[in-house]
Amino acid sequence: MAEVRQWAEGLEEVAELIGGRFARAEPRANAMAYLQGLLSGAERKNSWTISEQAGHATPDAMQRLLSTTDWDPDALRDDLRAYVVSYLGDSDGVLVVDETGFLKKGTRSAGVARQYSGTAGRTENCQVGVFLTYATQSGRTFLDRELYLPRAWTEDSDRCAAAGIPEERGFATKPELAATMLERAVAAHVPAAWVTADTVYGQAWAFRRAVEETGLHYVLGVPASQAVWPKAGPLAFHQVRARELIASLPAQTWRVRAAGDGAKGPRRYGWARVRVNGMLDPVGEYWLLARRSLTDPTELAYYLCFAPPRVSLAELARIAGTRWAIEETFQTAKGQTGLDQYQVRQYTGWYRHITLAMLAHVFLTVTRARAAAKRGATPAETASSSP
Repeated sequence: MAEVRQWAEGLEEVAELIGGRFARAEPRANAMAYLQGLLSGAERKNSWTISEQAGHATPDAMQRLLSTTDWDPDALRDDLRAYVVSYLGDSDGVLVVDETGFLKKGTRSAGVARQYSGTAGRTENCQVGVFLTYATQSGRTFLDRELYLPRAWTEDSDRCAAAGIPEERGFATKPELAATMLERAVAAHVPAAWVTADTVYGQAWAFRRAVEETGLHYVLGVPASQAVWPKAGPLAFHQVRARELIASLPAQTWRVRAAGDGAKGPRRYGWARVRVNGMLDPVGEYWLLARRSLTDPTELAYYLCFAPPRVSLAELARIAGTRWAIEETFQTAKGQTGLDQYQVRQYTGWYRHITLAMLAHVFLTVTRARAAAKRGATPAETASSSP
């Protein structure tokens, strides 16, 4: 009974949080009904099934909510971000960037193209969304999102107009979209100390520079071929590849450290690091970090790091491991809050559904964090209980 009451009180809080974004009572009620549909146990969560659950004879009201009703999904995203910070905010928080694919048929859905989808593990006809998530000791959830538009779209004004894409929306790479979201988070005073992302973002020097200019530190994946400039030793100030520099390190450089907890306990790897030169050279240290499997020494991953002075190897390993939090967030959001179960083609419809699905995930994360705090769970237990 207490859990039901807490759930209802939480939904009332969310209704108050976002209510002002809707000028009329009907769309306000429909937005909450849509949110509750996303939170339900329904196998499929789209305008038809959510309308049935809300007691509507047709999906018209929910379809209008995602298309013609007057409300701004970016304003609602700002409310979502404030809600996350109020309950999960932590000065040691980690901002995690990644993209995920949404498989689609046809050619008319905004941004759809044959492109690589990490979800499918291959090139497919899909849309790709770039997301910013937030990981703290209290939970892991979403902060922001952007739809990636391939050049085939942005260079075709008629096609963009048909999909409702604004004229001012030009081409932007995934790292550029990520940098924009990070800048918004910093401007909104989201408490965080670190940024982490995979090689799509880490190998983009402009993205690394953008992170540094925000005042945040990072641990970013890079390919083995990444060019680096060692700061000391026989290779000092010579451009070498990441794999070559790590291979030149003595065996005693490697240490076993945990990269966070997994389903079977701590995820333990071998780690090595070496100082390298950076770009802006502000107060801090640049490192090339390597991770090696304990069972297969040939299985390596590489990271470029910008860190505070005297940072420990264990801390760099922890931040590198935090990137997996976004994979868990995608998985639970697609499985529990219908992130990928939309039936919209228009640009605005994508942002509206995705933002409401993100809010549903945030609500679950906050609700579980509050429940864990009441029963006295440790921070690690609370984070691992996130949806």
